[in-house]
Amino acid sequence: MKKHLLGFAAAVGLSIGLAGAAQADMLSDIKERGKIVAATEMHYAPFDILKDGEYQGICHDLFTEVAKELGVEVEFLDLPWQSILPGLEAGKFDFVNAPVTITAERMKRYNFTLPIGNATVALAKKAGDDSIAKPEDIAGKAVGSQKGSAQLEQLKAFSESLPTPADVREYVNIDEALADLAAGRIQAVANSAPLMGYAAVQRAGLFEMVMPPFGDPKFFGWVAPGGEDSATLIAEINKIIIKMHEDGRLQAINEKWLGSNPDLPTTMPVVN
Repeated sequence: MKKHLLGFAAAVGLSIGLAGAAQADMLSDIKERGKIVAATEMHYAPFDILKDGEYQGICHDLFTEVAKELGVEVEFLDLPWQSILPGLEAGKFDFVNAPVTITAERMKRYNFTLPIGNATVALAKKAGDDSIAKPEDIAGKAVGSQKGSAQLEQLKAFSESLPTPADVREYVNIDEALADLAAGRIQAVANSAPLMGYAAVQRAGLFEMVMPPFGDPKFFGWVAPGGEDSATLIAEINKIIIKMHEDGRLQAINEKWLGSNPDLPTTMPVVN
């Protein structure tokens, strides 16, 4: 009788464990409910833009295609950048469709998709400012970047390598940094090359890019919670990203917003 009870308890435990594993599979859960909730900060043009109350941009267009391929609806949340990754860890939403720089430190905590954008750092300056012709010319000057971003950390490291470190200033979002640049309160803004290039094109005559970009090549990816629960979701989204490489949708969306198609790897890059 005791053996039977132990066998029954083991069977119950196994069934509970299997049920828990099934419930913990994010892809299955999302498909069952028919919706994925994705968070971003809609103030990071051209990836994320909020214009007249409408969300648009590269990440909007790409992730809308992903949701169609998954066969689910997508609900987009607009949150301050500093709250997005903590919110993901707290389970407040399913996914981060913001362009998040892929770093070795972040890969220890989160599961990344394949790259969806170029995150290499570049500078924008005020048009006509001849005192900045190359990145090294920011020595001793006031330069802004976004608080909590990988680009800010790369700017700080680059600044420390200069004969006179730059006066690095942190902003809640890049729109605020660009506003200070336009007003002459700072002399440059550092962020991803696509973002700085987009600002220079959209506000021609006000901003110019400082070439070349500096630092190691970096890429943006999207993010799911770390651990096995999101492994199938990431794998499925990676298949869709590769499909969009092959059928031209990724190129068309990038050309729509950037006027060019960045060379993005279809395997996970090695990061430091």
